Amino acid sequence: MTSLSGRVAVVTGASRGIGKGIALALGDSGATVYVTGRTATVGEHDLPGTIGETAAEITRRGGTGIAAKVDHADDNQVSALFDQVRIEHGRLDILVNNAFALPDDLTDPKPFWDKPISNWEMVDVGVRSNFTAARLAAQIMVPQGSGLIVATSGYVGVTYTYGVVFGLAKTAVDRMARDMAIELQPHNVASLSLWQGLTMTERAQHNLTARPEMTQSLVTNPAVGCSPEFPGRVIAALATDPAVMDLTGGTFITAELAYRYGITDIDGRTIPSLRAERGSPIWQPLTEASHGR
Repeated sequence: MTSLSGRVAVVTGASRGIGKGIALALGDSGATVYVTGRTATVGEHDLPGTIGETAAEITRRGGTGIAAKVDHADDNQVSALFDQVRIEHGRLDILVNNAFALPDDLTDPKPFWDKPISNWEMVDVGVRSNFTAARLAAQIMVPQGSGLIVATSGYVGVTYTYGVVFGLAKTAVDRMARDMAIELQPHNVASLSLWQGLTMTERAQHNLTARPEMTQSLVTNPAVGCSPEFPGRVIAALATDPAVMDLTGGTFITAELAYRYGITDIDGRTIPSLRAERGSPIWQPLTEASHGR
């Protein structure tokens, strides 16, 4: 029996990218994984990947993949997703809030006043949809007295990266995970956020090919990057850690948790923490808070 056999997970924004990698890693551990995203048909998006392809690969690896077409900007579609989970399985063990609206001009070196107002979609999808999904997940997890909610974030939470709205969205995600943890703690449901550095997603590889000068920057240097499955390996370890509630409320650098759990990337590499170069998380676990909660 694999470590997550019998566990049910929802990974949002998993047609491709980090979400896909996380979903595959959870599938490797035997979980049933609901794969959400907007891309259901090959060719719908400029980049490769569909929810069906991700779900099929999860099943091939020994888990159970379930494709769920969801636009996380539409509350009704999100609500229907969690109704489906409740009806089909009656429980939810893991929610990974990863859905995000990355604009095509994210890495363009323009100031915020020269970028379109539509970039605010990063908040609408990257923050509001996180709250919506977490709210609905909590309505399943709290009655069962267990669960793990993880938000994907990054060093951008404290260090300028790419632009104003991107930093705002990720900082908000960290704080939201913290405050959710305070309210979920009495119900044995953990909430935390994970900081990723460069992750070699389809989009990242495209950007590095189009703008090779980016490889000279610490932020986008492939030498310190990881595969999209790396954070999923860490989340699988968190989900099976009997002391995970000791971590609730914290923001963690994925690479540091990986070291703690003895996890390497899919190629065996140890991914470095960039704490010294890019900054430290603001929020410590509730058990370690020195003031307030």
